[in-house]
Amino acid sequence: MEQTDRPQRGPYTDTRKPVIVPTRIIRPRFEPGRRIIAVSDIHGNLAFFKGLLEKIRFTQQDILVLVGDILEKGPDSLALLRYVMELCRTHTVYPLCGNCDGYVLRFFENDAWDRGFFTSFLPKHPESLLRQLADEMGFEDWMDLPAFRAALRENYSEIWAWLRELPIVLETGHLVFVHGGVPRLDRMEELDGWRCMKNDDFMGQGHSFDKYVIVGHWPVTLYHPDIPCAAPIIDRERKIISIDGGCVLKLDGQLNALIIPEESSDRFICKAYDGLPVVVALEDQAPSADSVNVRWGRSALELLEPGEELSLCRHVETGRELKILNSYLHRDEKGLWCEDSTDYRLPVEKGDRLALVERTSEGALCKKKGVTGWYFGPLQETH
Repeated sequence: MEQTDRPQRGPYTDTRKPVIVPTRIIRPRFEPGRRIIAVSDIHGNLAFFKGLLEKIRFTQQDILVLVGDILEKGPDSLALLRYVMELCRTHTVYPLCGNCDGYVLRFFENDAWDRGFFTSFLPKHPESLLRQLADEMGFEDWMDLPAFRAALRENYSEIWAWLRELPIVLETGHLVFVHGGVPRLDRMEELDGWRCMKNDDFMGQGHSFDKYVIVGHWPVTLYHPDIPCAAPIIDRERKIISIDGGCVLKLDGQLNALIIPEESSDRFICKAYDGLPVVVALEDQAPSADSVNVRWGRSALELLEPGEELSLCRHVETGRELKILNSYLHRDEKGLWCEDSTDYRLPVEKGDRLALVERTSEGALCKKKGVTGWYFGPLQETH
């Protein structure tokens, strides 16, 4: 796979208090018998989106709900946006606004975040939709933010109008779709829309609902302290489903599709696309009984013993010692840290098909059913 399909993580730093935005809610009627597909956090990765739609055999009979963060961080935000806009004309598609989509809309709308956010953000992110639009129209002085905004409004009024019309919440009789999350289902129009879009650690807030609330925003692997897993989390007791598979944000991330046979169904099917090559395991391997998932926000390390491919490190939060790929190690003003890493040994049976993340002389970092871990047996390439 081309490296451009798996861009590096680049989190944003929001240095301004967001303005309160209205919570725009739509309540369409989904006809019985139509398959509902929820996808969140595509993040400008057109290749993954097309790959996922092909894998699930998306048709005009389906209802597709894009649960926010369609744009930003990935390499193809502009191409993806145009693809989605066209898909909205030919298929039944409901795109919702996520916080990253909201950043772009905010720039079109006014200058409230110019000094506190965009003056530092734009120079660091050439992949941003805003920079891609500047390149397309040949606007070189994009740091002249007022002039840049005026040029965008003049040349891309259709995109501006499309972003402005994005709802924040979609509600039906049995389902609620929202990018970040909501604290309640009554009087949702009174909620601050920005907090519905950017709602970190939603599943950790103790909420429960009387209809299923489907969210993205927070990569699901962040909820797993022991075993890294990018598959959707379905909490039937609290009726919360979190589906962000870390597409673009995680080096082993995937784009998830939550498939609901019809609006009234409580049966959920999960499919994913990760663009990784597939290999076949030639030996059984038992899983490790005790493992750690070193993840974003909890990834501080101490270097114990450097190596050629992997280095032995101590995870500061847990005190665990584990080998980490050198390519995953980073050092900045705060010290040493890493991309999401683990010492988990995957449970593998001979003949299992595994997605290959990294191959080393000591073993292979692989994925099986959305779970990332190490396999130390021989592998066979597939064709």
